[in-house]
Amino acid sequence: MSSRAIGYFLARNGTFVGCILLTTFFYYWNSNFLSLLNLRNIGEALSALGVVSIPLALLMIGGAVDLSVGSVASLSGVLAATCMINTGSVALGIVAGLAVGLASGLINGLLVSYYRFNSIVVTLGALSVWGGLALNLTGGRTVIGLPESFTDLGLIKLVGIPLDVFVLLATILYGVIALEILPYGRRLRAAGGSARAAFLMGVPVERVQCLMFIQVGLAAAVAGIMLASKLAAATPITGQGMEINALTVVLLGGVAFTGGVGRISRVVAGLLFVGVLRNGLVFLNTSQFLQQILIGLTLIVAIIFDETIRKLGRGQWEEPVRASPPECPSSDNLRLIKRFEKAGSDSSGVGV
Repeated sequence: MSSRAIGYFLARNGTFVGCILLTTFFYYWNSNFLSLLNLRNIGEALSALGVVSIPLALLMIGGAVDLSVGSVASLSGVLAATCMINTGSVALGIVAGLAVGLASGLINGLLVSYYRFNSIVVTLGALSVWGGLALNLTGGRTVIGLPESFTDLGLIKLVGIPLDVFVLLATILYGVIALEILPYGRRLRAAGGSARAAFLMGVPVERVQCLMFIQVGLAAAVAGIMLASKLAAATPITGQGMEINALTVVLLGGVAFTGGVGRISRVVAGLLFVGVLRNGLVFLNTSQFLQQILIGLTLIVAIIFDETIRKLGRGQWEEPVRASPPECPSSDNLRLIKRFEKAGSDSSGVGV
């Protein structure tokens, strides 16, 4: 096997291989690493991060990125908690938290998809805005005294498995169906590969990406509410660093930062890699500071994987997108076509 073939194999499956090697190492160090209790702990610890990472992967495949998910999770959690305490209604608090995610996703989607602002710049600004609102709402303090009916949700177990894990599994299932089965997945890949070409083939690029931003915002809100229930408290910094961790998972999963390429199965492998690494470092009694350094190094490795994939010729779709021959656009679409033409030579994606 040639070195190029080996490199191509590792670029496609390196996360799976790395996850197996990490698991083997930590199991050799401590045989309790693969115990049912520890496996359940890994799944529970990854639940909130996974709920955010799967929709973020879909968004990046579609050619954009959202770096505000951590602040959205924090604001959703504290707003939901504050509303529950003030009104005594758990349902109203959850609705309020989800409304934050819906609003943030809609604002990001409109600015990036329809007004064509850069998604990194927009969502970095949103990261600061939502984080500042969370701190202002709570005065920088932790919100405690949540209703027991809400905190009990974080303790529910079905057949011995925490409810959070089932929420994660449902999110993964949704991601697989959306990307691999529904026509929506092909539209995402087409939009991420070339927004203008996708538009000329009849793909509603702006609507597809805006809808994906909304889903990412809702997922971040769900993650924030899950964390508040699990911790029986909500802090304005709960989601701090979640955007970096989610981005690490997605890039380790082989999703191209430029869009158009990615599979949910590999993103799940990236999620497991991060979970195994974190849990194993705890088994090794590693300090929190060293864990942060290693997570940062993991992100660098993920970016190297992404660049390797591009050098190996995987900058386009992994599979050809079967679409009907492009039809001549109607007169109603001429204005949109002119907008794409004014965008210049950069047609690799809307937001990134």
